[in-house]
Amino acid sequence: MKKFLGFILTPVFHLYMMFQIVMFYPVQVIALKFFGEHARRRSVDVLNILLLKGLHILGARVRYIGLENVPKDRPVIVVANHQSMYDIPAIGWGFRKFYPKFISKIELSKNMFSISYNLKHGQSAIIDRKNGSQAVKEILKLGRLIEKNNYAACIFPEGTRSKTGKLRPFMSAGIQTLMRGAPSAVVVPFVISGHSRLLKKGNFPLQFGQEITYQILKPIEPGEFSPDEITAYLEKVIGDHLQ
Repeated sequence: MKKFLGFILTPVFHLYMMFQIVMFYPVQVIALKFFGEHARRRSVDVLNILLLKGLHILGARVRYIGLENVPKDRPVIVVANHQSMYDIPAIGWGFRKFYPKFISKIELSKNMFSISYNLKHGQSAIIDRKNGSQAVKEILKLGRLIEKNNYAACIFPEGTRSKTGKLRPFMSAGIQTLMRGAPSAVVVPFVISGHSRLLKKGNFPLQFGQEITYQILKPIEPGEFSPDEITAYLEKVIGDHLQ
């Protein structure tokens, strides 16, 4: 039955998600032009929760664990494993009070409607993976931005999505640069579980009835460790929770 429902409901899910992404492009434009950045930001919050709700079309059970662990009134560096594009609204909604920014490859800043518009106008770090110096400058700029405003910055240290859900090795360069730009930030491990099972057979059919959890683990005070030590620790604790 689940296999059948996956075949039937996958097109409905994709149409729903695309509709939201396309529809909220003009919503963001209008909100920013006539009501300012605060209104645009709120429209992105609504988009994120609607995208999360879309997972229910596939019978997914979605829950957050550990939101109370996020410290208040200071910048936050969110370090997450990366399983799919659905990771983005999960982080955007969970950390909405911190106006979350992302480190994104330059390709996502073009021709993706609401996603591209939010990346460009939401002060995320848009990096060219072929240009190391440009990437470092953008990430450092983002670190300074969250330091000044007590925002959140999200980084996926695997560098690319894991199609199987198995954790890829973490790279420390991006985390180190963010920490250099935001020395007072706290590092928050964020574990995403279930998206890879949803995509077990690719985008069609998606797997019906998956349990999806977003878990915030105990924050880390960077002053107690070096960037390499923090990266190794994050890889271990996130990997342990995935298992």
